[in-house]
Amino acid sequence: MDPSVLYLQQNGDIDDIEELGATVDAAGTEVRESYRHVPRRIRKTRKTDQIVPDAVQPKRQRASPSPSGKADSIPQPPPLSENFLPGTQSVYVKTWGCSHNNSDSEYMAGQLAAEGYRVLLDDASREDAQVWLLNSCAVKGPSEATFVNAVNEAVSRGKRVVVAGCVPQATSAKGSAWQDYSIVGVQQIDRVVEVVEESLKGNVVRLTRERKEGRKKLGGAALDLPKIRRNPYIEIIPINTGCLNQCTYCKTKQARGDLGSYPPEEIISRVVDVLQEGVMEIWLTSEDTGAYGRDLGTNIVVLLRGILSAMEELAMEKPETKDAMLRVGMTNPPYILEHLEDIAEIMNHPRVYAFLHVPVQAGSDKVLRDMKRLYTVADFERVARTLTERVPGITLATDIICGFPTETDEDFEQTLELLSRWTFPVTHISQFYPRPGTPAARMRRVQTHIVKARSRAVTDLFESQRDAALAASLGSVGERLSVIITDRSADGEHLVGHDRRYRQVIVREAAGLMGKRVDVQVTEVGRWSLKARAVGDGEQVAAVEGLEEEGFVRVGRKMVKMAGAHAPVLSLGKDNEFAQRALKVSAGSEKPSSSGGTSLLRIVLVWTVYLLVCALTLRVAVLYEHTEFVSLSRSLLGETIHQGAIDIRWSGRVAVWAATVLWAGFEACRRACAS
Repeated sequence: MDPSVLYLQQNGDIDDIEELGATVDAAGTEVRESYRHVPRRIRKTRKTDQIVPDAVQPKRQRASPSPSGKADSIPQPPPLSENFLPGTQSVYVKTWGCSHNNSDSEYMAGQLAAEGYRVLLDDASREDAQVWLLNSCAVKGPSEATFVNAVNEAVSRGKRVVVAGCVPQATSAKGSAWQDYSIVGVQQIDRVVEVVEESLKGNVVRLTRERKEGRKKLGGAALDLPKIRRNPYIEIIPINTGCLNQCTYCKTKQARGDLGSYPPEEIISRVVDVLQEGVMEIWLTSEDTGAYGRDLGTNIVVLLRGILSAMEELAMEKPETKDAMLRVGMTNPPYILEHLEDIAEIMNHPRVYAFLHVPVQAGSDKVLRDMKRLYTVADFERVARTLTERVPGITLATDIICGFPTETDEDFEQTLELLSRWTFPVTHISQFYPRPGTPAARMRRVQTHIVKARSRAVTDLFESQRDAALAASLGSVGERLSVIITDRSADGEHLVGHDRRYRQVIVREAAGLMGKRVDVQVTEVGRWSLKARAVGDGEQVAAVEGLEEEGFVRVGRKMVKMAGAHAPVLSLGKDNEFAQRALKVSAGSEKPSSSGGTSLLRIVLVWTVYLLVCALTLRVAVLYEHTEFVSLSRSLLGETIHQGAIDIRWSGRVAVWAATVLWAGFEACRRACAS
C-alpha cells in the first residue's frame, strides 16, 4: 500500500482516531462559533418523561459519582427563583469522545444559543457558567473517569449539572450513580433547553427514551436543528445511530442501541444546506457507517452517490461550493464487504477524501470470535487489499486492542504478523479496558504487566516501520499538493489543512487562506505532518525558484529578505502580474528569466521612456548649443546613438526618431540584463 500519514496514539488519550487531523503536531483547535437561526419552537413536557423536583428528593445532598465507584455527598446549589428569566444564563458545554458526540454537543449548543443562553465552549470561562452541560464517552475507562471528575468538580463549585452522552445513557437505571442528575439522552438532544431550564428550577429531568416511529427506531433528533460548529468549516453529520454488532467489550452498544438510520433525503438536504453556509468539509459519522440504511432497505453506497450528485449539482449553481470535500467515517469490515467495488469507486471521486477507518482489533480469528466481531482476519485483509489496489494512495486507519481476556501469546503473535504485513499508516493502539455491564468484563483478565508488554510490542513494531512508511506516505520536499485549510494551529502562526489523502499539512498563516482550497509546495516532511508554503491562486505566497533557499523573495522589482526558513509569507493577490509569473516558474511551465524573474516588458517600458526623455533633451541642447548636455548625452547613450539623434532633423521625421529611440531602449535593456 501507499500509506499517507503516520499516527500513533496509545493508552486512551484520544477517543476517536478520526480526530487525528486536529490533535497531532501543531494542529490545535481554536474554538469558534457559527450560528444557524431557526424559529423558536414551543416545547411541551411529555407524560412519560421524568421530571422530579429536588424538593421531593429524600435529601438535599446528592451522591456524586467518583472514579472509585464510591459516592461523595456534596451539597447542591439552591434552585433559582421561580420568577427567573430563562435564556439569560450561561451554559458551559464540554465534550468527550467521538465525532458523533461532538456533533451532538454542537446541536445542543446551537439550541441553547437560539433560546438566548450564553454558550461557553472554552474551559477557561467555565467558572462564569451557572450550568455545566457535560457530554460523555463510554468507550474506555479513562475517558469515563475524566467525565466523572468533571461532574464532581462542577458540583463542588456550586454549579448545576446536566449530563449527556453514552455514560449516563448506558447506566441511567434507577439506583445508578446518575439518578440524581438531569440527563439528556443520546436521542433526545433536541430537548436540551427544556432540561437546562428545569435544572435551573431545581428539578431533575431524565430524558433517555429511544426515538421511534411505531416500532421502528429512528436516527435521532432532526438534522436541521440550530447548531454551533466548533469549526465553522467542518460539518459533522450523523447518518445513523447504534449498530448491528454485539461486541462483547463495547459499552457504546448499551448507550446507542441497535441501528437507526436517518432517511437519505434528510442527510442530503443537510449537506446542501451547510455547503451554502461556507462549510468546506462534510464528515459523515456514526458507530458504523458501513451498516447505514440496512434498516431502511437502502445502503451506504446509495447514500454516498446521492450526496455526491447533490454536491455536483450545487457546484454548477453555486461555484463557490465546488471545493468542499466529503469524508466517510468509521466502518466495520462485515458491512462494507458486499460494497467493496462501489466503495473503491467512490473513494476515487475527486471530492471524497481517500481516507477510511476500518478497525481490525486483533489478528487472531479466535479472539475475533470471542469479541463477536462477525468477520475473520481474511475478511479484513480482503477489505484492505481491495481498497489499496483500487484507490491509489488511500490512507487506511485501523485499531488494535491489546490484552483482550482470551488473547494468548500465540494470538498476539498473529496480531503482530498482521501488522507486519500491512504497515498501516494510522494505527490506534489501546489496552483492553473492562467496561461494566459488558460480557468481556466478566471474563478473566490478562495480567496487567502482560497487557502493557503487548502494547509496548505493538508500539515498537509501529516505530520500526515508521521510517519506511514515512518515505512512502508523506511524500518528499518539493511535492505540489492541493489542500483545504480549515483550522489554525495552537501556536497561532500556522494554518492546518488536509490534502485528498487526508494528510495533515501545516502552512504559514496568511490573509485569505482560511476556508479555501490552496495549492502548496512541501518544504519539510515531519513525523506526523507535512510543512508547506502556499503557491496557488488567491492570497498566496509568491517566491521565485532558487531565491527562497537563500532567504529572499522578489516582490515586483524589489528583493525582500525573509527572517529565516519559516519567515512570514507575502500576500500578493491573484491579480498581481509578478505573482502569476512566479507561480508558473514554480510549476515548471515557464523558465525564470536571467534577471531572476523581473518582468522584461516592464524593463523595456521604463528604459524606453527614459531614453525618449534623454533624446528630447539632447535635441534641445543641440538647438541651443548647450555643450554640457551634449557631453552628458554621449556618456549615457554611446557615440553611435548620440550621433544618430543629432543627425535627425527636427522638421517632421518622427518615424525615424521613434525607431531610433526604440532601438536605443532595447540596447539599454540588453546591457542591463547582461550585467
